[in-house]
Amino acid sequence: MRSVLSRLTVMLTVILASGFTLADDGLNGANTAWILTSTALVLFMTLPGLALFYGGLVRSKNVLSILMQCFAIACIASIMWFVIGYAIAFGEGGDYIGSLDKMFLAGVMESSLSGDLPETVFVMFQMTFAVITPALIIGGFAERMKFSAVMIFSALWLLVVYAPITHWVWGGGWLGQMGLLDFAGGTVVHITAGVAALVAALVLGNRNGFGETAMPPHNMTMTITGAGMLWVGWFGFNAGSALAANGDAGMAMLVTHLSAATGAFTWLCIEWLKYGKPSALGAVTGMVAGLGTITPASGFVGPAGAIVIGFSAGLICFYATLTIKQKLNIDDSLDVFPVHGVGGILGTFMAGIFASSELGLFSGQGLPEGMTISSQLGVQLTGIAATFVYTAVVTYILLMVVKAMVGLRVTEDEETEGLDVVAHNERGYDL
Repeated sequence: MRSVLSRLTVMLTVILASGFTLADDGLNGANTAWILTSTALVLFMTLPGLALFYGGLVRSKNVLSILMQCFAIACIASIMWFVIGYAIAFGEGGDYIGSLDKMFLAGVMESSLSGDLPETVFVMFQMTFAVITPALIIGGFAERMKFSAVMIFSALWLLVVYAPITHWVWGGGWLGQMGLLDFAGGTVVHITAGVAALVAALVLGNRNGFGETAMPPHNMTMTITGAGMLWVGWFGFNAGSALAANGDAGMAMLVTHLSAATGAFTWLCIEWLKYGKPSALGAVTGMVAGLGTITPASGFVGPAGAIVIGFSAGLICFYATLTIKQKLNIDDSLDVFPVHGVGGILGTFMAGIFASSELGLFSGQGLPEGMTISSQLGVQLTGIAATFVYTAVVTYILLMVVKAMVGLRVTEDEETEGLDVVAHNERGYDL
């Protein structure tokens, strides 16, 4: 009886395991299942996570406009990714742009593979990154940009900024060939979104009354709810970028969580010491700073390195936020540049240090063969500078184009009334 049960156990184990190993066509079931899950988590970051996070931070007369912008950008970005975005980013091509052979996802079939994943899954996973990146930018011009301008700008920006830089880093382009360490989007997502938000804030100008009239978040409960969704969804963002269900994904998830927790705790402690009380807004902002900063390093560093990165994120992004708003008087409404932009720069730089396997407790998974910390930092700085300059210049040009087409900013009276009614003829609240 025991021998029969033993044989049945072995047979069942083999059958179950076969579903999670390479099939005859090269597809890996376990990896596919994880990336399907990660795709849902990353889309969850935008809808509803980022929408609620940003929505709670604006004034009540503009909450619906923020939710609508996030929702509409998810739609337009998905369509543009299908039409040409994926081809630009991941089509086999030159150093700076992919070929257009896969426009309209030509050749992407049920049977086509990207590595050991169905190409459909890879397309969809990368699409969710293309959705959230332009959505992050709206925090820089919240409460004052025309809805038509938001839509046109987001669509154009995705194609001429996000997709080419994605190709540079992940699609076989020149930065990837140099050996840039950007596991999940320090340059591709956070620096591009942060710089674009800063340029947009400068071009549009400050909100009416900025610096003179208090503009506190209208619903911190909504913001904290969205922040929690971002934290959870970020595991798909970073751990999913391993493109496999393996130890790299596990470590990416662990360091992501540690950096987020450290960033949040650091920020609230600074507020506690500086102002006498820690704020919920500070805690969730520090969390996002920790998440954004660990993103480029998440697949390369270890737990101790993640603690240092999270602490640095909480400290440096806190003072960057004060500098942008109070000293430079720039109305980056929802702190996109000091949190995502500065965090992306910091994390991309620190990846070149803490990826080293020669730092004892703070060691990571090791630098690329032949690289030292100093040489790797040279590559990291090149990636940071190229991404920053290209994004800033092209974003400015795009804003000028959109301004000539439909205008950028609502009128002063419309801004006073609020974008919910002006843009959508609806109210976020009707109490």
